[in-house]
Amino acid sequence: KTKIYTLDLKERNGVKEKIKATDIGLKYNAKSKIQSIKDSQNSFTWIAAIFNHKHSELDGIVTYNDKLLKERFDQLSLFDSKKIVEPQNASFKYSNKVYVIEKEVMGNKVNTKLLYANVVKSILNGETEVDLEKENDYINPKYTSTSEKVKSTNILLNKYVKSKITYTFAGGSEFLDGSIIHDWLGVNKNLEVTFDKDKMDNYVREVDDNYNTFGENRNFATSLGTTVKVSGGDYGWLVNRSGEIDDLIVNIKDGQTLTKVPRYTQTAASHDTNDIGNTYVELNLTKQHLWFYKNGLLIVQGDVVTGGVSSHHETPKGVYALKYKEKNATLKGEGYSTPVDFFMPFNGGIGIHDLGSRPSFGGKIYLTNGSHGCVNCPPILAKTIFNNIDANTP
Repeated sequence: KTKIYTLDLKERNGVKEKIKATDIGLKYNAKSKIQSIKDSQNSFTWIAAIFNHKHSELDGIVTYNDKLLKERFDQLSLFDSKKIVEPQNASFKYSNKVYVIEKEVMGNKVNTKLLYANVVKSILNGETEVDLEKENDYINPKYTSTSEKVKSTNILLNKYVKSKITYTFAGGSEFLDGSIIHDWLGVNKNLEVTFDKDKMDNYVREVDDNYNTFGENRNFATSLGTTVKVSGGDYGWLVNRSGEIDDLIVNIKDGQTLTKVPRYTQTAASHDTNDIGNTYVELNLTKQHLWFYKNGLLIVQGDVVTGGVSSHHETPKGVYALKYKEKNATLKGEGYSTPVDFFMPFNGGIGIHDLGSRPSFGGKIYLTNGSHGCVNCPPILAKTIFNNIDANTP
């Protein structure tokens, strides 16, 4: 009997393999030996002994060599890495503007310990076949194309790619729909829809070019009738990228169709090419002269003294926003403490203020006897600006 005994393994895709009695040292004990075997063993604990290199027995009737069985088991084509197909969950594919469900891959990867236990059980029971499918020896995908979770996730994905968002800006618009959105979407192992924020950031960065003017080079028409380029400073429109990404995620999750402008960290007076608008302070460092326009009308002008050149305290060039205005301030720095009536800072501690102690303004004073960076004004000039200007004025 033992010589002709064969255990057939019925695998997926019509594959069959055999474990023969001669492969594993299978023996059938005569009745005369049964009692002696029983006398030497309290019980047969085959599960605990699966990987022990010794003879395992069931009631002393059937014995096999564990080491030989393990070797034969390891030689099964089931464990050939070139033939193993990993199980894969049902997936989602964006095609023709919609998501479709792609069927799962069952694969042929097995639960090694469970299969080994089923093989041992079959041998000891004299069974001639192990059907891996029936015994649930395969590691199957968690989600199939018929899973309710897969269906609901697919519905959600299709809701998201139906979003249509139009960014409008001076001179044009940017249209966002499923053809772009689908590239941002992913699905994690729990079938939750995820957003690739790095890709979204790249998109928002491109949109920024149509909105951001922060620190840009500007063509500025001066009060002297010339046009100059002014660069630097902290004035201008600045898109809040992380905030805009968060807003986009909300818009997309709602499947919205809308027209919008992005969220800003900082705003400017106008969305026109000249975002400075027609209310601003103009300071000409070379002429040492200041003009203040409000709603396009010249409110006041006058000579000033700016940061000292010889002491390397030059007033910084650029376009800045007025941070705030304060009455009766005391300006302090290394070696000085100066009380002023009107203080209007635009760059850190640098601002426009009155300085009545100066006997004169304008000319070349700033070259050798300038300020620590501030714009010193006659009291009446500083007062008039103060009474007519608001925070954020450029």
